[in-house]
Amino acid sequence: MLHIVAACVLAALAGYLLGSIMTSIVVSRLMFHEDVRTHGSGNAGMTNVLRTYGKLPAVLTIVGDVGKSVIAANLGRILFATLIGTDALLDPICGAYLAAIFCMIGHSRPLYFGFKGGKCVLAGAGAALCISPIVCVVLLLVFLVQFAFSRIVSLGSIMVAALFPVVTLIYWVMMGVNAPTIIFNTLCSVIMGTMVIWLHRANIERLKNGTEYRFGEKKKQEK
Repeated sequence: MLHIVAACVLAALAGYLLGSIMTSIVVSRLMFHEDVRTHGSGNAGMTNVLRTYGKLPAVLTIVGDVGKSVIAANLGRILFATLIGTDALLDPICGAYLAAIFCMIGHSRPLYFGFKGGKCVLAGAGAALCISPIVCVVLLLVFLVQFAFSRIVSLGSIMVAALFPVVTLIYWVMMGVNAPTIIFNTLCSVIMGTMVIWLHRANIERLKNGTEYRFGEKKKQEK
């Protein structure tokens, strides 16, 4: 029992500390000597970086945010495999999901940057890509189709977050893993999706009001 607790604590800690590394803030400070959170929406996310600074800083933000979540998920998997074993009730992949959740928590409430971070979309996407590429591809297609029609990034993010638990459940059932692993992974995906939707609640209000930003249009004053 102690080794299970130790694996969970270490995976969660590793995920949170890695998630707290905010690429957008690091990029904005190194390249422009300012904090991206003082501009636009005030959010430390890729969309705000793109609107404020342009494509290169946005690409660097994507690489950093996806990269840290991939590292966190892999560490969680390794910790579970090492401390619990591969023949345990919970598959080592469960450690990847647990680390991913705490990576997202760190991204939204970063320890190193005053607990004011981003909306977890890239962090969650990176973890999903690492854990189950097929799930990530399906959700990416959903995002791209939606974005092609609406040009609203937040709407695609919300839709993907809502579908993530459903696609995850179907994927792991089809993979034939044991029931505890399916339940654990699905619950984790529910938490991850709920976090993304909750952090987009202001965007949801703007979507209701028809004032949400559409990619490519002139900047609107944030409400």
